Amino acid sequence: MMLKIENLAVHYGMIQAVHDVSLEVKPGEIVTLIGANGAGKTTILRTISGLIRPTTGQLLFEGNDLTKTAPQKIVAAGLSQVPEGRHVFAGLSVMENLEMGAYLRKDQGVKADYDQVFEKFPVLKERKNQDAATLSGGEQQMLAMGRALMSKPKLLLLDEPSMGLAPIFIKEIFSIIQEINAQGTTVLLVEQNAKMALSVAHRGYVLETGKIVLSGTGAELLASEEVKKAYLGG
Repeated sequence: MMLKIENLAVHYGMIQAVHDVSLEVKPGEIVTLIGANGAGKTTILRTISGLIRPTTGQLLFEGNDLTKTAPQKIVAAGLSQVPEGRHVFAGLSVMENLEMGAYLRKDQGVKADYDQVFEKFPVLKERKNQDAATLSGGEQQMLAMGRALMSKPKLLLLDEPSMGLAPIFIKEIFSIIQEINAQGTTVLLVEQNAKMALSVAHRGYVLETGKIVLSGTGAELLASEEVKKAYLGG
């Protein structure tokens, strides 16, 4: 098992945002978490990344307990997050943003990985000297994904990659997610566009008010009447 979450609870002060959540991600999978705004999806990702401390529960990554591990050590262990809203470094060029992604790396493969990112996202190569803040929303999402890939993650956490993007960019982003996965990176995807997420996911979990209420393969959840009514407009 690559990632195993057991009985996770998370509070913001007196408010409980996540209730007794257990889920798992196997090597090579795309697993998606779907649910409405405020369901707790982003809180779960931020807890996995070490940005929030759980009240109770355990996070295991490749068998190692990360529940109290610092965020930078979690990245070094092979787990990287693309945050909701992209959050590129304004004032830095596209290339400098990518270099930030490789900051913790000491290996000799960094240059080859820059080339791979530029192969996946040709527009970033064209604009590598441009201020990241001047890119379009879709281009900033590509840069945020490329920056995360530069840390050479085993598990990539994607938080709402389609948010605010034009349909043409959404289709391209999801195609790239599948390509990244096919090349060996496991993906945990949080996404409000349930139809797109479930169409690319091997498995999925449905989150409501901090609790998992349904799980199954992507195809099973796409076919579920409950999911259709709540998230697919069916």
